[in-house]
Amino acid sequence: MSKNKILIAFLLNLGFSIYEFIGGAFTNSTAIMSDAIHDLGDAISIGISYFLEKKSTKHPDANYTYGYIRYSLVGGMITTLILLFGSVFVIASAIIRIFNPAEINYNGMIVLAIIGVVINFLAAYITRDKGSLNQKSVNLHMLEDVLGWAVVLIGAIIMRFTDITYIDPILSILVALFILKQAFSNFLSILNVFLEKTPTGISLGDIKEHLLMVPDVKDIHHLHVWSLDGFHNYATLHVVTATPNAKLKQQIKAELAEHHIAHSTIEMESPTEHCNEETCKLETSLPHTHAHQHCHKSK
Repeated sequence: MSKNKILIAFLLNLGFSIYEFIGGAFTNSTAIMSDAIHDLGDAISIGISYFLEKKSTKHPDANYTYGYIRYSLVGGMITTLILLFGSVFVIASAIIRIFNPAEINYNGMIVLAIIGVVINFLAAYITRDKGSLNQKSVNLHMLEDVLGWAVVLIGAIIMRFTDITYIDPILSILVALFILKQAFSNFLSILNVFLEKTPTGISLGDIKEHLLMVPDVKDIHHLHVWSLDGFHNYATLHVVTATPNAKLKQQIKAELAEHHIAHSTIEMESPTEHCNEETCKLETSLPHTHAHQHCHKSK
């Protein structure tokens, strides 16, 4: 389950951040100390994500009729925002380091980097399935740490034999820019869910076209599709038909399932019935039907 994988990632990250503080002091590496602070922030955010992911599994009740699933998104948003600010911090620190190089224990850095790559790769592997956008955010954190420590390892080896100290901060900037791009993309995905944007890969035009092929369906309007968590899609729609019945409703639900919509609320209307909604502005962007005959304010 997502929450168990996030818990493992939290424990690995917290333990390793403590290890980094000790190693940073031993090697006199400001880069490692900075990463220790960054990883401690990661651990805190992942810990928050774990509790929010756990809460998201609670069943619906009178307060949250759709369930608590969006608590998982809150965890993903917190983790992603910390990742964005952390990447900016790494870039700023690396720029300063280019102009202010410091003497470093390269051998100690190499040992720490090897352990860092192994530990964080294990955490990234555990959270790789992306069972939720929250888990995806945590996995992105782990990926950042794997790449970051790989850079530290490569930089330490090169500097060990060349003494070119600015290699480490330059590589760190490149990794941070890559993670910044990925984190921003994940941030937009979470934001789109909160804004109830039509889920990626869902075409309202295609859904409406296919539903109109169902026998006895005269028209479809007020079609709305959204997602609660970025994975499970929901829909509400009005169906105009002269023969409303349970069989027709099941046919419509089956067709919606083909479009990856797991839950739907269907309102049946007769051909002579006026829709009581104020407006059907969305209809102008969908395939032409006779929706305008049914979709206007009742007089």
